[in-house]
Amino acid sequence: MATHKIYAGAALRETRSRHGLTQRLFADRLGVSLPYLSQMENNHRPVSAGVLLRLASEFAVDVGAMAAGDADRMVLDMAEALADPLFDAPTPLADLRLAASNTPSLARAFLDLYRAHREGQDRLAALDEALGATGQNALTSPWEEVRDFFHYCDNYIDAVDRAAERFACPDGKRADPMARALAALSSRGITVDRAELPPGAVFRRDGNRLTLNVSAEHASQVFQLLNLVARETRGDLLDATLDLGRFRSQAARDIARVGLANSFAGAALLPYRAFLAAARAERHDLERLAHLFGASLEQVAHRLSTLQRPGEKGVPFFFVRVDQAGTITKRHSATRLQFARFGGACPLWNVHQAFQTPGRFLRQLAQTPDGVRYLCLSREVAKPAGQFRAPIRRFAICLGCEITHARDMVYADGLDPGNPHSYEQIGISCRICPRADCHQRSVPPIDRDIVVPRDRQGPLPYAIG
Repeated sequence: MATHKIYAGAALRETRSRHGLTQRLFADRLGVSLPYLSQMENNHRPVSAGVLLRLASEFAVDVGAMAAGDADRMVLDMAEALADPLFDAPTPLADLRLAASNTPSLARAFLDLYRAHREGQDRLAALDEALGATGQNALTSPWEEVRDFFHYCDNYIDAVDRAAERFACPDGKRADPMARALAALSSRGITVDRAELPPGAVFRRDGNRLTLNVSAEHASQVFQLLNLVARETRGDLLDATLDLGRFRSQAARDIARVGLANSFAGAALLPYRAFLAAARAERHDLERLAHLFGASLEQVAHRLSTLQRPGEKGVPFFFVRVDQAGTITKRHSATRLQFARFGGACPLWNVHQAFQTPGRFLRQLAQTPDGVRYLCLSREVAKPAGQFRAPIRRFAICLGCEITHARDMVYADGLDPGNPHSYEQIGISCRICPRADCHQRSVPPIDRDIVVPRDRQGPLPYAIG
């Protein structure tokens, strides 16, 4: 298997600048010549293993993040955007990698510009005059801005995660999360009781009085209490983190605050070291972990995908949640698999089949067009509202890792990962998928020519050139 070469010129320049070093001094610290450093900083040569070790020991750089960081995500995002008919021809991947590595700020600016174009086109197509009347910034979706913020942070905010762990484990051992939350809120003069609330509501707040819905699941009640703890007792930490995000609108900042409070709640319910140790001991058995920590399956799966603390990383997972229409409502990937940004997910992915088998885990060995193989685990999750006529919210979640980590997963037992015929050939999005023989293709790849023969009898009315 070929070694993955790491081109990280931008990261090298940023590290050197952060420590106030000249190129000569930086080269001496890394144990390389000045020309060699210059070549690495300009991405003319990959970063060597020796330099990676020096970066980790001398400058505390997370070399894992350098190996699988923003660049890979931005390459896929740009390739998907450049497949739009707006552009005359696709850009070679080599050029995209150079742009993502050498000029990441320019690459992000391009993605922001393209997203603004897409949103403008969608508004025109839908004749959404009401949205224009709301006064929101027409060039930027606050929701998309916040999603990108967490996406490029690996969905892990170290200061928030560590603060939550200290809260959950005051003496180095995990305490009862609900008792901790109630005590913290009581110290702020907030009283908590329980009563029957309207369907779908987890709690109701009237000033300093909080009422929990007795019909809500216990895990949801605890999570909401911890979320409130973050907002009531960790406001300075949330604000400092939001300042670093430099959000363009108050709406985006407000959405991000909710996301940070949720991150604190999840990390307090499932504190990092205790949860990581249990995950390894239980071979990532979601049901066992949910039982041990009093959490839901979705909370456990989502948390597994965020175990990206430098020096203490867990298995790199991707996590996604979709609704019954196939719309992705949550997504994160610490793996090389990145989700479609401007379209639907691949219909061959087993997450879409989970709705047909409620209460059961579906396992799938899958391979993406780049040749990377994954173990995918999907399950339908339902969120009842507690009454007969109340609507039930149904989603499907999928958790997956690269096949090299399958031995750490209880769900790999009994599968045949060594057999190449065991793998479903999935893609990212039909718009950019190169597979010419896919029987579930919805639209042709936008960067390839198509031929429409008169006598074609296959499942598609065209052939891909």
